[in-house]
Amino acid sequence: PPLLLLLLLLLLGPALGPALGQGLGQTRFICTSVPLDGDVCAASALGTGSAEELKGTVLQLRETVLQQKETIMNQKETIRELTAKLGRCESQSVLEPGEGKGRKGFSKNTMGDLSRPAAAETLSQLGQTLQSLKTRLENLEQFSRMNSSSQTNNLKDILQNKIDDLEKQVLSRVNSLEEGKLSPRNESEERGKIESTLTSLHQRISDLEKGQKDNRPPDRFQLTFPLRTNYMYAKVKKSLPEMYAFSICMWIKSSASPGMGTPFSYAVPGQANELVLIEWGNNPMEILINDKVAKLPFAINDGKWHHICVTWTTRDGVWEAYQDGTQTGNGENLAPYHPIKPQGVLVLGQEQDTLGGGFDATQAFVGELAHFNVWDRKLSPGEVYGLATCSSKALAGNVIAWAEANIDIYGGATKWTFEACRQLN
Repeated sequence: PPLLLLLLLLLLGPALGPALGQGLGQTRFICTSVPLDGDVCAASALGTGSAEELKGTVLQLRETVLQQKETIMNQKETIRELTAKLGRCESQSVLEPGEGKGRKGFSKNTMGDLSRPAAAETLSQLGQTLQSLKTRLENLEQFSRMNSSSQTNNLKDILQNKIDDLEKQVLSRVNSLEEGKLSPRNESEERGKIESTLTSLHQRISDLEKGQKDNRPPDRFQLTFPLRTNYMYAKVKKSLPEMYAFSICMWIKSSASPGMGTPFSYAVPGQANELVLIEWGNNPMEILINDKVAKLPFAINDGKWHHICVTWTTRDGVWEAYQDGTQTGNGENLAPYHPIKPQGVLVLGQEQDTLGGGFDATQAFVGELAHFNVWDRKLSPGEVYGLATCSSKALAGNVIAWAEANIDIYGGATKWTFEACRQLN
């Protein structure tokens, strides 16, 4: 009977397996449970069918898994691309051309927060500054070899150590930025430390190079802004009073392009553009008073020293512009009957978007500036000519007079001995 045959096969299977395998080739036995009253042949056929179905299901599942694996790999690649793009977006917030503020061709609220340059750009500028310091220090080393003294060598070693420390700080800052460890507050504090050290380092190297600080008169100096940054600037220690007229004169030298930037800006609470002189982009130089604008007919972006003056009275908003002692333009209706407000911040070399800050590298002054004087009245043409020709009878500003004691410098801007009047005399 079939049931007996099945039992014999089960009992003798281990012994017959090798023999059957030799006779029949590779053979596989499938065991299927059968009810006591069931048909073994039918059960055998059913078992075979189930195995085929199971095999098909396994193959289908395997194909599904492979497809899902491929989908996951594609998604991972997409995630990597998006993460890289997000990282680039987070690491930079550069203004597109034409963005910025109100009447200067900008579209941004003048008192709003201003985006900083990309972190990589700022670090690159710090690197350029450090390289400039190194070059100057190497020149000092050559000088010290010819004029050897223990004092010079000691100072040289101190400066070299400071530069090495600065390089370590910049490298640490790069690593922290890449790893996302710096919060905005910590980044600002770290940057402040680096810039403070840069300022003192620049000053000491400049003093050593010139060797004239103790001998020069207090007004015989110029400020140098060698790079277009958002951290080099000078600050006038005193504010402007309320003024119903003014004359602002200075010596200036620049060949920066496009535009030399912002020689000075005066901001008061609630108005960042109370009084600003700026040459931004391809626009002509402009004077802003309470955010109202007059275009000035200056042609001074040639790398040579020029003397410029702007006078203004609140009555009818009348203004005059002088270049190298000669009036080159005038106009009226510039912020008429608006007095210049007091209690503000006067900055040289940067344009303010907020009171005392919000600097934008694209608007920074690049060049040299000296004898920045402010009067609370309109100077006569003869007085302006005397200033432009370095007359010994030339007046100093009765509101702001050019003197080293009245100026604080930051971020690596340097003081040099003023040479323009010596060249003219």
